[in-house]
Amino acid sequence: MVSWALSQTLELEFVLAAVDNALLQAVPEIWNSDQGSHFTSPRYLERLQKENIKISMDGRGRALDNIFTERLWRTVKYEEVYLNEYDRPKEAYHQLATYFNFYNFERPHQALDYQTPSQAYGACTPRMPVIHSTLTNHTTLF
Repeated sequence: MVSWALSQTLELEFVLAAVDNALLQAVPEIWNSDQGSHFTSPRYLERLQKENIKISMDGRGRALDNIFTERLWRTVKYEEVYLNEYDRPKEAYHQLATYFNFYNFERPHQALDYQTPSQAYGACTPRMPVIHSTLTNHTTLF
């Protein structure tokens, strides 16, 4: 996981900011996403095309493009989300940030020969990502 963001909505501006932040961390060969309206908007697609990223939308014949993302979300749900009740979005954000640091820097992965992603891919040090409030249109670094 190179980047993530949390919002109570998936408004286009939030999605574009999350894409921009992710592309500052790494530029992948393939970008997989859903087929929702914001993921098919010209502004979204242009950002990826500008970086020469192959775009894969979920759908028939695309399962292998998305397998790592699906495995990640399955793991996040079973190891973090389903085990906790979040009273507020800020609490969910902080617990997810802690979990993603654990996932990347402490949790061994069988598929990586029992290394952490940071060991396998030479990742940088843990950090807290940016959170954007759609209620106040304010961005905060935690």
